[in-house]
Amino acid sequence: MSAVRDAQGGVAFVSCIMRDVTEKLRAERHIEHLATTDTLTGLANRNALLQKMADAVARAARTRGQLAVMFIDLDKFKAVNDTLGHAAGDTLLRECAQGLTSCVREVDVVARLGGDEFMVLLNDAPNAATVATVADRMLKLLTAPYRLSGHDAFTSASIGICFFPGDGKDVIALMKNADIAMYDAKELGRNNYQFFAEEMNQRMVRRAQLERELRAALENQEFVLHFQPQVSVASGAIQGTESLIRWRHPRRGLLAPGEFITLAEETGLIVPMGVWILNEACRTIKSWRARGVQVPYVVVNVSAVQLSESLVDTVRQAIADSSIEPGWLMLEITETMLMQRVEEAIAILQHIRKQGVRIAMDDFGTGYSSLSVLQRLPIDTLKIDRSFVAAIDNPADSARACAIVGAIVAIAKELHLDVVAEGVETAAQLAYLRRLNCETYQGYIYSKPVDAAALERLFEAPEATLDTA
Repeated sequence: MSAVRDAQGGVAFVSCIMRDVTEKLRAERHIEHLATTDTLTGLANRNALLQKMADAVARAARTRGQLAVMFIDLDKFKAVNDTLGHAAGDTLLRECAQGLTSCVREVDVVARLGGDEFMVLLNDAPNAATVATVADRMLKLLTAPYRLSGHDAFTSASIGICFFPGDGKDVIALMKNADIAMYDAKELGRNNYQFFAEEMNQRMVRRAQLERELRAALENQEFVLHFQPQVSVASGAIQGTESLIRWRHPRRGLLAPGEFITLAEETGLIVPMGVWILNEACRTIKSWRARGVQVPYVVVNVSAVQLSESLVDTVRQAIADSSIEPGWLMLEITETMLMQRVEEAIAILQHIRKQGVRIAMDDFGTGYSSLSVLQRLPIDTLKIDRSFVAAIDNPADSARACAIVGAIVAIAKELHLDVVAEGVETAAQLAYLRRLNCETYQGYIYSKPVDAAALERLFEAPEATLDTA
């Protein structure tokens, strides 16, 4: 503003220049909103959370207060995305975000870190019991069915919880320890919450060490295959053998797959490990055949992580490199893995089967496949899960187990599939399988998994006889 004076020096009028800054301020607020808000859910994003956590930690340190941090990861979210589409997945994330917000107070902070991961900051959290009540409320809400794209979808959550100042003195430590506790919740079966404890951190350190050793093991070729025979129930002749990986650990000795396979799947190391297993199995087949050891086929287990189009080329290349007949190789897929991605799995397995490679479904009866899906799957063999076989000897469960095993054998015969019972350990189990006309079994009653040389000796030994007592 400026005054305009007349000839006598008096103020004649005032000149004003104005600029409308509404749009500028609106744009600045929009930019700030984008920088601090998750666009999908409307929650605070990682940047905003870090700042709010830093402020809360500083305030709690001054007042000697306590706050809680909750790391929340949705279970089975990928299955929703894969089966119902990303639009349905986005809807699920928005509804979960609203649900989490409804479980806390206005002074608390709910943020989305990305993907299906959320974090909640509970200010002035008085004790673990109060936080546990909030976590229980969240789990109950998140497990309710969601109506997405005309279908009922189900999810749950794994929640890790830690406290300031007891579990961490700064934002980075609190986020890390809440994350560690969340992974502990997943390892304990998902759909639960766990409070951070220092031994969890020690487990994570050991896990990181094991991952480093596992990577080194791939480079140093520390793995070896053992083989467990699959034997004819009627004649006792070896029908084939299942290959099972072992790790010759430089300090801990020979490790079974239960010690490292889960970690290999979580880290993606199962992919190069699976390529090695497949190639090593094919090389072993070639070596046996060259020496006149006519093992009819060798089974190779395939992980869900490996089930992709690249598996088709990997199988083809392994067969070509070893110059073996495709029919000497059988791939084994679990029922649960097949049902997670039915159409994709069918297409991939059809390509592999066209090469002449046989396919087996493992753990049949423990998943949720339907008969309509089963008849479409390009498989040659059903494997009866060891839990059903073991229950045959249990007086409390025997009748039901025998009925289930009998039904699986009947289904296999109607679909013209071979059937293998695994985990056979007693003469009574074996005798029952014979009465059912089950064709093949494997288990400790015949042999534990052994190395290639020992398998050769078993194959050349006299055929096993069946105790029908």
